[in-house]
Amino acid sequence: MKQVTQHNKTGEVRVEQVPVPAMKAGHLLVKTRFSVISAGTEKASVSQRKSSLLEKARAHPELILRVLEQVRQYGLLATYRRVKSRLEASAPIGYSASGVVVAVSDEVSEFKPGDRVACAGGGYANHAEFMLIPKHLCARVPKNVDLEDAAYSTLGAIALQGVRQAEPTLGETVVVIGLGLLGQLTVQLLKANGCSVIGIDLDAAAVKLAKECGADVALHRETSDVKNVVRTFTNARGGDAVIITAATRSSDPVELAGELCREKGRVVLVGDVGIRLPRAPYYMKELDFRLSRSYGPGRYDVQYEERGHDYPVGYIRWTEKRNLEEFLRLVSARAVDVKSLTTHRFSIDEARSAYGLITESKPKKREHYVGIVLKYGDVEKEDVESLQRTVELSTEGVARAPADVKIGFLGAGSFAQGYLLPHLQRAREISLVGVCTGNGLNATNVARTFRFEFATTDPREILGKDPINSVFIAARHNLHAPYVVDALKAGKHVFVEKPLALTSDELRSIERAYRSARGRNPQLILMVGFNRRFSPHAQHVKRFFDAAIGPFVIQYRVNAGFAPKTHWTRDPVEGGGRIIGEVCHFVDLMQYITGSIPVKVSAEPLVADGGRSADDDSLVVTLTFRDGSLGTIAYLANGDTSMSKERVEISSTGRSVVIDNFKHLTLYQQGKERTFRLRAVDKGHREEVRLFLQAVRLGMPSPTPFESVVATTNATLKILQSLQLGIPVRL
Repeated sequence: MKQVTQHNKTGEVRVEQVPVPAMKAGHLLVKTRFSVISAGTEKASVSQRKSSLLEKARAHPELILRVLEQVRQYGLLATYRRVKSRLEASAPIGYSASGVVVAVSDEVSEFKPGDRVACAGGGYANHAEFMLIPKHLCARVPKNVDLEDAAYSTLGAIALQGVRQAEPTLGETVVVIGLGLLGQLTVQLLKANGCSVIGIDLDAAAVKLAKECGADVALHRETSDVKNVVRTFTNARGGDAVIITAATRSSDPVELAGELCREKGRVVLVGDVGIRLPRAPYYMKELDFRLSRSYGPGRYDVQYEERGHDYPVGYIRWTEKRNLEEFLRLVSARAVDVKSLTTHRFSIDEARSAYGLITESKPKKREHYVGIVLKYGDVEKEDVESLQRTVELSTEGVARAPADVKIGFLGAGSFAQGYLLPHLQRAREISLVGVCTGNGLNATNVARTFRFEFATTDPREILGKDPINSVFIAARHNLHAPYVVDALKAGKHVFVEKPLALTSDELRSIERAYRSARGRNPQLILMVGFNRRFSPHAQHVKRFFDAAIGPFVIQYRVNAGFAPKTHWTRDPVEGGGRIIGEVCHFVDLMQYITGSIPVKVSAEPLVADGGRSADDDSLVVTLTFRDGSLGTIAYLANGDTSMSKERVEISSTGRSVVIDNFKHLTLYQQGKERTFRLRAVDKGHREEVRLFLQAVRLGMPSPTPFESVVATTNATLKILQSLQLGIPVRL
């Protein structure tokens, strides 16, 4: 399919061929008919990406702090690779569109194929021929509303939420500062609400259009006597409310709003402007300053948008979905006219010209625009199975030596792009064949960056392709076990990121599939990404304790840090939680050092007075190993971020070791101390990839024994059981 994208580094807008997105639970696949370019928001986004790196850093200093923290934690080289990969990728643009449903997931009952829908959401309602939309970001289009008009619904919902924040009542006077597309929609919505409206803008054409859209008074900011006109129109009271829909770095709209608003009035910020509030007017009039957040309640709430959990109408009347529906109702009732706002129409193939229109920097060449619509052609009946889910990439100029290891990659998020794919890209005697992610643009970005032969959103293209004999799995955690089973059944070597499984049933299914696959091919490898055992320090420690005969005592402190409940890893279905997703690492390293497996686990959560949980993530785990070794894992989400993330203390047979964040290693023996330092944190990712590829190529055993990864996974699952039961659990 065709999709409009923008290069993160150069800002170039282009139309790319990318795979159709893969279906997800609670989503609809929509064939796009029309999408609207939000001139203000998208112009700012395009301009920001076109700016130099220095300008980007000045505009977003918080990103620099984030990069510096990444350097501190993971080293300069690893951070550079992640940033470079991000800059070389293309980003989706667009967030307001309409089309026809071609498929729905099993969890969606309110829509069916053939329904006409309006679609919302950055990252969802992109300028693309097909969109994958969560059900709460879709609204059915009334029969008497054409799809071109319906494509304005997201922008209409934004304007509507701004009006709701202003709480206008019948007969009040509302001032609208900024008469671009959002401002024009706001004027019409206020008139439909029975308000008198005063519009203000710097552009004469926008002022004229506002009068045509129903504004009682429309004023030019620089040539009109704005303050006196507003004072006269309101009988010296001032506006009951002011809604700012402008886009500028200046704080002038906010300052002007304070002067035009009546005593105890409301000022609502919808647009993107400077927010330097002048104390005098806001204090003396005791003004209520409010920000309007996008389309309404539910926006940015993962539980609402992604997972489909609605808010009860009795408590939250107007969600973002209900705002979409209401705007469509107003269009259907002819209370709002969007046709008068459309000034330009382009086909998707002409998208570069459309964006050239809004980014033209020379005033004399700048053409007047308001609503810019992209068209995608008529809807034909789609055979969902025949949609283009794979795109071949040009490999011209890429040397392809004969290779015994032909790799397919499932899932390629930021972790995979930072810690797995760079090592594969530099490896010799391998071939990177195909990469699959649910998002077609992401798959194409990764394939282009790391020189895969094709990009796809269909896992079957990886699992069923004959040239591919080795599969890397770095998808969301709930997909690990199903992908592992399918890959083993297909007779492919498997490298799967942790965790191996989220449940005991999944673990048993993997064991069965592994035994069956090994029966057909005894050299088949299943390796889990427990990388810490392959770090230089862990290898050094293993050699240091080579002569140890007694049991070990291991204390492992993990300064994990806070993670919001909305993060996908904490979702019980998709991520399995942080214990399953991360604590397994530390269990595996203990197994590696001791050379033994856990036989009992006991887990205690952090509990405040009264027995209530003080922290959802912090806990202390005690593990007893078969050889008598003891290990404790203090997994802490309540520490200070400046402290190193991981510290391991190991003692046995008169020797002791301290590993500090896999950068510093201190050995203690016979009263002497030796220290080893690495230039950067090295947790073994490069070495684990190298050893896996070597094992596949030479027919060697897996670098991590299968029995060990099963024991680690089982012990991690028992940690959860111990937390739930409140007692130690035997394995």
